[in-house]
Amino acid sequence: MTRLGAVAFATAFASVLEIASLGARPAQAAQADFGAPPSGEIPIIFNDRHVYAKPDRLRSGRVLAALVRRGTILVPLRSLFEQMGASVAYDRTTKTIDVTKAGASVRVTVGKPEVTINGETRPLDVPPEIDGGSVLVPLRVISEGMGAFVMWLPDKRIVVVRYLAAPAPTAPPAPEPVPTAAPTPTTSLPPTPAPTATPARKPKPAAERFVVGDYVFSPKVYTELSPGNSGGSSFHLAAAAEFALFNLPWMLEGDFRSFRYPHKTGAVTGIGGQGQAFIPSFEARDDDFDGRFGLKISDPRIYVGIGYVFRNTNYEGGLLPTQVHGLGGGLEKLPDLDKGFSLYGSAYYFPAATTDDGQVEGNGAFGSVQYRILKYGIGGTFNLGKSPVFLDLGYLGDQLFVKQEAPIGQSHTGTYAGLGIHF
Repeated sequence: MTRLGAVAFATAFASVLEIASLGARPAQAAQADFGAPPSGEIPIIFNDRHVYAKPDRLRSGRVLAALVRRGTILVPLRSLFEQMGASVAYDRTTKTIDVTKAGASVRVTVGKPEVTINGETRPLDVPPEIDGGSVLVPLRVISEGMGAFVMWLPDKRIVVVRYLAAPAPTAPPAPEPVPTAAPTPTTSLPPTPAPTATPARKPKPAAERFVVGDYVFSPKVYTELSPGNSGGSSFHLAAAAEFALFNLPWMLEGDFRSFRYPHKTGAVTGIGGQGQAFIPSFEARDDDFDGRFGLKISDPRIYVGIGYVFRNTNYEGGLLPTQVHGLGGGLEKLPDLDKGFSLYGSAYYFPAATTDDGQVEGNGAFGSVQYRILKYGIGGTFNLGKSPVFLDLGYLGDQLFVKQEAPIGQSHTGTYAGLGIHF
């Protein structure tokens, strides 16, 4: 047990003797009301003022009393050390308790019969234990660790603790408190302010690459051969890819449409509108393909582009396959296949799609056939789970306007559905 200086000890001991004599003076017996501690527990008097018993006179809800274990008095560590101005931290994993105060440090471990005081390890007769949620240590830990005077009054069954604070050197930095098993929280350092969150950048959409094939359902066709007949076995194919070039976003696309429809026996207007010819029934076929090259102007995936169209039939030019071709431009919205559902669409205009010279007109002359062509389409895609396959639905059409020597204006429209794969 550490002894204080002679003066402090004499003062403390005199106070203890005075407290011990309380039972001999009836006038003060009523003041020494120690409460009713639990069975087997002993009240503690601290500096003449605080009586630790049950009910707790200092802090509500805490049982602060001593116990006797194998002839050794055990007292609540946290209760007494905090009264002496010390900080108590408990490590739940190792069951180690660290007590720090200016000029003093104490460490004990529950179940380990030793105490470390100011770096020096000393044995204990009885190891610290946990009782009712409080850590109890032998009485000598209090006296030797904090320099307090302690005394056991067996006739009164009271533990008297006398503590006279002395000037202490500058305190070392206290370890950061950790959660404690005691019912009341320990003093803890203020939490470290969280760093200011940096706004997350919007993820850059992946470049789209896909191919798709669709069946066109009963397209409606108006040509010199068809006054609005519904076709069959028609289809639509498309493929597109996005890429970067010169730090700019570009796209390449190809669009192919094939319309099949019946011509019923009858007169047909010839090239240049010069006369009519009798044509027997047959299945007409109108095919067109255009390649597109575009630059993105906005998100999501909106492009302005140029295109070149090629158009063939199995009947114009005296039933000989002929080709109309020409340059144009338009706007394109590609699908967003990284999403479950997306919309897309396009509109391209070709102002002068023409045939080569040498087409025979109805009056025997030769000349070029020219159309102004508008191609358009709008649709939606549905991803099929996590697979690269998607469902494609939409509506497409074209309008051919007579510009030179063409028999009449034409149009092809129809709904479609199909499947695609994106890469």
